[in-house]
Amino acid sequence: QVQLQESGGGLVQAGGSLRLSCAASGTFLSTVSMGWYRQAPGKQRELVASTTSSGTNYADSVKGRFTISRDNAKNTVYLQMNSLKPEDTAVYYCNARLLVVGTTYARIEEYWGQGTQVTVSS
Repeated sequence: QVQLQESGGGLVQAGGSLRLSCAASGTFLSTVSMGWYRQAPGKQRELVASTTSSGTNYADSVKGRFTISRDNAKNTVYLQMNSLKPEDTAVYYCNARLLVVGTTYARIEEYWGQGTQVTVSS
């Protein structure tokens, strides 16, 4: 069993900052990628930022304001969000693709966190 435990959401004024954390726990060999998605009311879930061993990727709307980082020893990914705007208001979901190895298989499995609300007031 694998779990993703998120923390760090909340209410902040425009221009403020928040830091999200997501820790992966359970039985897996390694993390292939970790990232953050968000979903605002009435909108589709969208990628905010992701990180792999090759580098990082950001949505255009957050470039220069958000920073994703990773602690491999703790299987934890962080999202530092600065200069927040009201349009950043959404439920933020942690995503992880993990390498899971059994006696007869090796496969990449995808997991989602429960989501954390980020609300930016104007």
